Amino acid sequence: MTRSNRRMMLGLLVAGCSLFARRSLAATAVAEATPGKTATATFAGGCFWCMQPPFENLPGVVSTTVGYTGGHTKNPTYEQVSAGGTGHAESVQIVYDPAKIGYDQLLQVFWHNVDPLTKDAQFCDHGTQYRSAIFYHDETQQRLAEESKKRLEESKRFDRPIVTEIVAATDFYPAEEYHQKYHEKNPLRYKYYRWGCGRDQRLKEVWGDEAGAGPRTMRQEQKGWDASAFHKPSDAELKQSLTSIQYAVTQEEGTEPAFHNAFWHNEQAGIYVDVVSGEPLFSSLDKFDSGTGWPSFTRPLEPANIREKADRSLLFERVEVRSAHADSHLGHVFDDGPAPTGLRYCMNSAALRFIPVDKLEEEGYGQYLSLFRAANTASKK
Repeated sequence: MTRSNRRMMLGLLVAGCSLFARRSLAATAVAEATPGKTATATFAGGCFWCMQPPFENLPGVVSTTVGYTGGHTKNPTYEQVSAGGTGHAESVQIVYDPAKIGYDQLLQVFWHNVDPLTKDAQFCDHGTQYRSAIFYHDETQQRLAEESKKRLEESKRFDRPIVTEIVAATDFYPAEEYHQKYHEKNPLRYKYYRWGCGRDQRLKEVWGDEAGAGPRTMRQEQKGWDASAFHKPSDAELKQSLTSIQYAVTQEEGTEPAFHNAFWHNEQAGIYVDVVSGEPLFSSLDKFDSGTGWPSFTRPLEPANIREKADRSLLFERVEVRSAHADSHLGHVFDDGPAPTGLRYCMNSAALRFIPVDKLEEEGYGQYLSLFRAANTASKK
């Protein structure tokens, strides 16, 4: 097929990386991660004073509010709920940006901050108002919650059944103002209560070193990139550590929506690394606006970290791009790009992690600073 014919076919089929996401999970993940659109998550884990802090400073969390949900009384007061007669559970409601943090990551935080083995109680507080529960807001949240619970059950880490409820969300009533961010307003009382209730001690018994943990990432401890030190995590670990759309793209060859992804219009200076491994892949110095709605580059930053293979999934053959070490699906490369290479590496944002120039040294990628300094110098001449 000639280059002109290929361009014509591309124009007829799709002006971008791919016509379809190849897996149903990819379609679900796409719906979760539309930039600018927020979502809501609601969890119960005993005293809501203690459930607000784990979530409020997570990247991607817009706001947290403590309150009451799951009951039958309208506009309940704290006194009514704590007496146990309204059916409500003390809860935390989280507004978050799915393009920055996935619901599955919020679930990780939830599980590691509750005792899932004790029914109608959490630590020193007893009664249905202190039950642990996941209140899902749509079918996707329900599926992810049930899958996460099933993984815990199948892990055999507990010798007792998990009793945490997974139920549909109902009306949520914000608690009185003095309960909001109680840990900030009354730090000494909060700490005394938390310790006196045995919360941290019990969490340590249940979760060990994972007690109170935030969402896991692949590279929290390792800085920079060392191919000899990288070992690809298991599929189960990837499902826990990646958001749904990250997993769908990198592990199932899915495609995120054009113009609705994190980096298609990112104009910051920096580098893009594999979201699983951290291996350096592309630089903003080679990024251009392809008009397709996906981040596009004229060449890789480190060609040794890129693998190309034939992709015959559509009516014509394309060239798939994968990371060399993590074997993540990244996107495709086309021969309709600008100078100097004439190539268009059309990537999925969900497969990438962006590191701005001012964070390169801190994150272990300081060797690339010279590229940006040279570019700066050249632009001033």
